[in-house]
Amino acid sequence: EMIYRHMAVIDGEMVHFEILDTAGQEDSLQIEEKIKWGDGFAVVYSVTDRCSFDEVMRLCFLINHLHASPKRSGAAEQPPVVIVGNKKDLQFDRMVSTEDGENLSKALKIPFYEIS
Repeated sequence: EMIYRHMAVIDGEMVHFEILDTAGQEDSLQIEEKIKWGDGFAVVYSVTDRCSFDEVMRLCFLINHLHASPKRSGAAEQPPVVIVGNKKDLQFDRMVSTEDGENLSKALKIPFYEIS
C-alpha cells in the first residue's frame, strides 16, 4: 500500500491529488475505510488475472453503496469511477478480453480503459 501525491493545474486551478494504491488488499473492513476516504476511484485489474477482474463488480458496488450512505456528509452525488484493465501489452498471458472489460463497463455505466 502506497500513497502517491501529485499536483496539477486543472482549468487554471492548482489541484492536489493523494492517490492511494491499496495493492489488492483483501480485508473488507480495511477496504471499506479506504473507499470512504476516497473522492474518486480507478478500479484496476490485470488482464492476465481473471480473479482480479472478477473483483471489479464487487468493488464498484461497494463504492456505490458506501458513498450513497446517508451517514456520509455531503454525499449528494456519486464519486467518479473508472475501470482500468492493466498489462494490455501482455497479450500472450491475457485471461480477460477487451470485450469482457467493455461489457462490464457498459453494464455498470462506468468508463473503461485498457493500459500498459
